[in-house]
Amino acid sequence: MEDNKLFSEFPPVSTEKWEEVIEKDLKGADYEKKLVWKTIEGFKVKPYYRAEDLEGLEYLDSNPGQRPYTRGKQTDCNVWDIRQNITEQDPAKANAVALDAVKRGATSLGLCTKKVDSAEAMAALLKGIDLNKVKINFRCSQDYVSLLGLFVDYAKGAGYDTQKIGGSCAFDMFRFALTHGRFHRGEEADLQEAKKVIEFCKTNLPGFRAITIHGSLIHNSGSNIVQELGFSLAAANEMIARLTDLGMSATDVAANIVLQFATGSNYFMEIAKIRAARLLWSKIVEQYKPTCDCAYKVFIATESSVWNKSVYDPYVNMLRTTTETMSAAIAGADSIAVTPFDTAYKQADDFGYRIARNQQLLLKEESYLDKIADPAAGSYYIENLTDSIAHYAWEQFLAVENHGGFAKAIREGFVQDEVARTAQQRDTDIATRRTTILGTNQYPNLLETMNSKIENRECKCCCCEKGDEIKTLRQYRGAEAFEELRLDTERSGRRPKVFLLTYGNLTMRKARSGFATNFFGVAGYEIIDNPGFKSAEEGVEAALKSGADIVVLCSSDDEYAEITEAACKGLKGKVKSIVLAGFPKEMVETYKGYGVDEFIHVKTNVLECLRGFQKLFGIN
Repeated sequence: MEDNKLFSEFPPVSTEKWEEVIEKDLKGADYEKKLVWKTIEGFKVKPYYRAEDLEGLEYLDSNPGQRPYTRGKQTDCNVWDIRQNITEQDPAKANAVALDAVKRGATSLGLCTKKVDSAEAMAALLKGIDLNKVKINFRCSQDYVSLLGLFVDYAKGAGYDTQKIGGSCAFDMFRFALTHGRFHRGEEADLQEAKKVIEFCKTNLPGFRAITIHGSLIHNSGSNIVQELGFSLAAANEMIARLTDLGMSATDVAANIVLQFATGSNYFMEIAKIRAARLLWSKIVEQYKPTCDCAYKVFIATESSVWNKSVYDPYVNMLRTTTETMSAAIAGADSIAVTPFDTAYKQADDFGYRIARNQQLLLKEESYLDKIADPAAGSYYIENLTDSIAHYAWEQFLAVENHGGFAKAIREGFVQDEVARTAQQRDTDIATRRTTILGTNQYPNLLETMNSKIENRECKCCCCEKGDEIKTLRQYRGAEAFEELRLDTERSGRRPKVFLLTYGNLTMRKARSGFATNFFGVAGYEIIDNPGFKSAEEGVEAALKSGADIVVLCSSDDEYAEITEAACKGLKGKVKSIVLAGFPKEMVETYKGYGVDEFIHVKTNVLECLRGFQKLFGIN
């Protein structure tokens, strides 16, 4: 081909040559510190990857639709269920929401069945829903066998062939234990119940998957991606091992399991997580020697992360769920549920449901993400992330096995302690703003108020008595600590005034006034910015005239020497606190002697510092 001559003019560049140029550009800076990312999962991510980095990855020889299914189960497309989870408990009201969802594009429904305890209630819940076209997923029940019995009776009465109906149950004895501190009926009794549900589905609803392993519980307790995957696989493996001990076939158990994950904001890592999940699942199932390939084809359902969502600036949640949905779709998830953007503080409504649904519809109908199987294939970066996540998740899996399996591991608190350790690290990263939650711990909307918009909502789960047999996981959102600061400010009825005394070098004073604005703005304080003062005395006069509670000196390190003493002299005893933006190390003690109370800078633990200011103003 003529085009080949063009490319022949550009000889290949070796990795060594790339590295030489990079080292030159770094000008002596540490390569590892500057360019290599150490993830919270514990492995390193290089700044670039090349074809040579794919050597040794055996699964790359497989195609989509082939074991180990790393590249997905579909061969020429990427179809997934557009699932809408409905939290409404009243059967008739839930039905109205469901019918609207189906009309507008949903192909799968997650239904709360807390109040579905009769044939009439089941009929009210499912009225008008075409069970041949829409999958039904029961999310909450004290007795799934009885619930499924009501469902089968309804379906047969309505003329459906129950052998062709698709859906799932959210039966998960481990989620119950980690949420309630005890097994529902007792560990062995719960296993017997799991066996009954699987056997019922096999006979009456072969298109249903009876068991769901909720990795989202681990995710929303602050875990990292490796922990979510490794612990979920350990829980699934425990179900296969224990139920086969009870006489069930490994094929029946494995084919009835749904792996449900939450997708977070780490776009490429989430793609790799789902691909790694299929790889490791095949590795686990292979050991049981199933008689049907269906056992290897694990059904992966995803839903939006709760952990990374915020009350303040809630429309940012739409951006978060969009990238999360893209990650799940590109990775080949079988079912995707997008949580409405505002459910962090209120009951989902028509608008929230519509936006959540349309995000998937747009990715299908306009971005064509359903047309190509495994669109991430061959990406040096994603393939290496897939391998790294698989490797480290397998180590977590083996750690649980070394504790005697998942049930013993949670009885000992191993899983819970590992997740709590990571959650604490993530909380620290948020408090110091190494991790940004846009609109919450960085770049807040200064005029926004949310306290009056927060609804008190009743529990939507199947609540029952708590126990202390098993340490529970704490589900929470990473933004909560900062949100509580700001909500406390709103509830107090007092909004402290922060005056920015800007002076000198334009670039530095603007940079530091911007930093101070974000710093105090996340607590809901009123910020009074200024174009710059000619002298400390002029700035002091304006600050006192404004009625400021806090005055922040904003200038360059060199120019602080010109104004700090005079500013402190004019302000001391007349305002609640004098703050300096920056940390001129050699002068810190001197400036403290002048009257500076606090230094705010990039290494400050913002959360702890602001809690101190809240106490100063009696806001708590």
